[in-house]
Amino acid sequence: MLLGALVLVASIVHTATRAGQVETLYTSPAHRTIAAFAQDDGLVAWFAPSGGACNDVWLWQLGHAKQSLPAQGNGYHDVTCDWHVPPSSPVGLAVAANHGAPALLWTLHESAAQALRFDYVLGATVADPNERRFQEVAHASHGAGSWLTGVAGSGSTLVYSVTQVAYKNQVDCLSTPTAPGACDLKVVDDAGGIYRVVGRKTPTPVKGARAAVAIAVSGNDVAFVPAVGSSTADGHPLASADVPIEVRDVRDGALVASVFPRGTPIAIALSSDTLALLGSAAGKLALTWYSIPSGTEAGTTTVPRTTAPMLSAADGTVVFRVGLSIRRLDTATKQVHTVAHAAATPIGLSIAGQRIAWAENVDGRGRIRAITLASG
Repeated sequence: MLLGALVLVASIVHTATRAGQVETLYTSPAHRTIAAFAQDDGLVAWFAPSGGACNDVWLWQLGHAKQSLPAQGNGYHDVTCDWHVPPSSPVGLAVAANHGAPALLWTLHESAAQALRFDYVLGATVADPNERRFQEVAHASHGAGSWLTGVAGSGSTLVYSVTQVAYKNQVDCLSTPTAPGACDLKVVDDAGGIYRVVGRKTPTPVKGARAAVAIAVSGNDVAFVPAVGSSTADGHPLASADVPIEVRDVRDGALVASVFPRGTPIAIALSSDTLALLGSAAGKLALTWYSIPSGTEAGTTTVPRTTAPMLSAADGTVVFRVGLSIRRLDTATKQVHTVAHAAATPIGLSIAGQRIAWAENVDGRGRIRAITLASG
């Protein structure tokens, strides 16, 4: 499959990695870094902030041409091109191979310096590269309002999540704003949700799915950590150890599995047969995995407190990182092995099939690195 004739001037080292060896798939031009990275099947995608021109979202079917999205130039109007991407406002990115018709979602977040912070859910497809603004949400600097809390893609599925935060007692906050607890915030239980994007159609809520603090997808299934009750002082929705993590079919909302977590969820990942959970309890972090659809616990292992709050899963494997150390859990043997060391903070660390890949920024250039796990 060819993704277009646009070619980025860059150094391409390999398009297929050799088993067990870390290789550089792509190096950006000088002064172009990578702010977000995602992959699905044979596709990789990344968000490249402007080096004096437009921001770009790049889509690459490994072994073929790369395509820049969204369409830009005279006659095109989009949010992405001139958006300022400060380090404090990360970009979200998800890609879905979609049976040979790739589609992308990305999220842009306004700087924390703004009194009212607007966040955008944007997208484009190879078939129609024009930017589509799927949703615009906003929350005040004090935290009340709508929050984008996740974006994920796999197969033919692209989803994002929105959570609503409000004052527990708005009258108290307005009348006595300096009183202890007067302006405490809460998650609004019956607002927000998880939304499915199909093509350029208006996103539709996934039936039965609540507002979430984290989401993960595999095929037609979405797993989510519900946002319940409380938030941080600045409005970030919080997870609870007392609420089950659900897996639902995005097409009809059917419940696939339900899991009661060990401790407070920090990150989740989903594959066709496994739900992985990074959780905190009694001052320790544990990586626990569950069989899908039964929901039964299949194993757990303690991980360092410095483990990053991100996971990715493929059949039989869960990938995570501790600092620059990239590690793999084999769910069959329950053994954890270090498979690589990144040169800089890994961006979008994930696994697709047997390929573990991530982006990193070194000496003002972005690069995409990958290692292919040996079969069996």
